[in-house]
Amino acid sequence: AVGSCRRRRLAPLNEDNGRFLLLAALIAAYLSAGATVFSALESPSEAAAQLRWNRTLHNFSRIFNISLPELRAFLRSYEAAMAAGIRVDALRPRWDFPGAFYFVGTVVSTIGFGMTTPATVAGKVFLIVYGLFGCAGTILFFNLFLERIISLLAFIMKACYERQLRRSGLLPPNFRRGPAVSGVGSLVGWKPSVYHVMLILGIFAIALSCCASAMYTAVEGWNYIDSLYYCFVTFSTIGFGDLVSNQKAAYQHQGLYRFGNFIFILMGVCCIYSLFNVISIVIKQILNWVLKKFECRCCPKCHKSSTRLSRRNAITPGARLRRHNVAMDADGQYDSDTEGRRLSGEMISMRELTASNKVSLAILQKQLSETANGYPRNVCINTRQNGFSAGVGALAIMNNRLAETSDSR
Repeated sequence: AVGSCRRRRLAPLNEDNGRFLLLAALIAAYLSAGATVFSALESPSEAAAQLRWNRTLHNFSRIFNISLPELRAFLRSYEAAMAAGIRVDALRPRWDFPGAFYFVGTVVSTIGFGMTTPATVAGKVFLIVYGLFGCAGTILFFNLFLERIISLLAFIMKACYERQLRRSGLLPPNFRRGPAVSGVGSLVGWKPSVYHVMLILGIFAIALSCCASAMYTAVEGWNYIDSLYYCFVTFSTIGFGDLVSNQKAAYQHQGLYRFGNFIFILMGVCCIYSLFNVISIVIKQILNWVLKKFECRCCPKCHKSSTRLSRRNAITPGARLRRHNVAMDADGQYDSDTEGRRLSGEMISMRELTASNKVSLAILQKQLSETANGYPRNVCINTRQNGFSAGVGALAIMNNRLAETSDSR
């Protein structure tokens, strides 16, 4: 009854579409709230600055006996010169090789400061083709970096987890990783927590931003808050362009500063990209939790049956498998007869016991087959799924390597 009601309820709007619409509504509300806050914070300052500028303009026109139309025409020429990269003070060349390399780096990373733009038609056409392949390759690089940083964190966290199990006596002291199993998956069913990964990436991003801000404060002469602001805007690839590093004509230890600036921007963008993807997984979990809260609210019968099926002392094969860390990874699924089943009493029926043995036998056969063929556990894919069922890109990496996003949860 619960399954039929759920199918009828999700027929016009399935879970993916519901999550998409809910996220769109939340983003719209988030944008409206942000616009309200920024309008309240910045609008008075903008109005005051405009009033001061009008007063200065009229005073200058009156003192030097220059008409306002002529003065405004001169200021328009000055704005055009600024857009072309011309400044009153001496600046470094924009289109020498170091400057052009800095420009293409901001293009392929999608930072786009805007302080340097191609002025010729040939340069604009070449930028379209260059950015198409460059941005695609850089996004691939970010995804590969994300995969490797998650693998590194998983290896370190698993080593700490094994050490904790040894101290508690749940793991033999002479336990070693098997040769047929990779270092990340030696403990069956164990995956790192997405929240722990998010915490580690957040700490690393904050430490990296603080170190970079100290360098920019010392070299560029900005205050520390402006330096932190520049780090976030740059590392998150927002790239407003109101603050841009490495633009003076000369620096002390210029070569060392350029190298440090490149390393900080590269590591910062990779780290913040990884952190954003982990946060997006957490947001997706929150959306799933919200959607589950709305399930069966319109059907008291389903709500009553779901309450009856969630007894504390109900024993299920799935629960026993999860307690013993024998749950299958994202590459395998339970049999449909036992998926999500809850017993109504305290005893296990013969049907449930048979289903539990069937699941255990399937897991054993799968492990024996993979061991005999030498395949890792994460290579075998359920044949009932298509190539896009587990997602693509950064979300697929997270789903395969983090615990809270696996299908067995």
